[in-house]
Amino acid sequence: MNIRSLTRGDGVVIVAAVLLFVASFLSTWSCDGSACAGVELPMAWDNGALVMGVYLAGVIGAALIVVARMLPNPLKVAGIDLGQAGIVISVFAAWSALGAIFDPGGSLDSGSAGPDAGAGLILGLIAALILAGAAVATPLVPALKGALIGAPKPQTPQPYGGQPQGGYGYPGAQQQPYGAQPGQPQSYGGQPFDAQQAHAQQAPQPQQQAQQPQAPSQGGEFAPFWFAVPVARPLYGEDGAPTPIAELAPGNWYLAVEQRGAALIAQTQEGRRGVLQDTTGIQRG
Repeated sequence: MNIRSLTRGDGVVIVAAVLLFVASFLSTWSCDGSACAGVELPMAWDNGALVMGVYLAGVIGAALIVVARMLPNPLKVAGIDLGQAGIVISVFAAWSALGAIFDPGGSLDSGSAGPDAGAGLILGLIAALILAGAAVATPLVPALKGALIGAPKPQTPQPYGGQPQGGYGYPGAQQQPYGAQPGQPQSYGGQPFDAQQAHAQQAPQPQQQAQQPQAPSQGGEFAPFWFAVPVARPLYGEDGAPTPIAELAPGNWYLAVEQRGAALIAQTQEGRRGVLQDTTGIQRG
């Protein structure tokens, strides 16, 4: 699980679930006047149908949404996506809360005026509506798709299979011959430069400089780099299958190892490779 894959919409879902849980401990009825003196008002936990259909259903739906977001690959139970099941349960909890607010007394009403809705039902309805709204709107609203926790910049992003910058083997580092002292200018073979040797090597320098532009073409034109996606993006198989093999989540760094037109061949932390077709707005490391 990766907490950095959570979106802003998931943050709203989490806050709404916490409010819903707190509301379950508040009174579901309100009573005014001297007739209510000494009367212990019930809360949601005194009504099994209410606590299961509204409060626990909302908390469970939020948990399914958050867990599904943090998983590297979509999880399905009996063919049902975990996140989609959480959205449906959250909408059901909001619908049940709406019914409870209109009839707080339920079957206790005996034709006369029943009790009014208490703070537990009112706060529970508000939290359930926010929860259901955020769950439905997160995949649709770009502002809610943003990462809840920003991705940290990689300290030393390296090319795929490369060495640290300035270390042995890094293409941009100036290498020292074996046995040479650091900071001492060296010639071929590790011998120090002097005036005569420098004059003697002036002749072959144009030929060496003419050969230098050929080095990038031998190493390839594409340089692997680290990147992060602004929103969740599907990763497709290299065989061209239409079904995604993984999902790139905001807050993670992935390695681009190859470019195919406008698409990138990306590698996940688990070592899986695939085609990222939508590369708009990616953040390079």
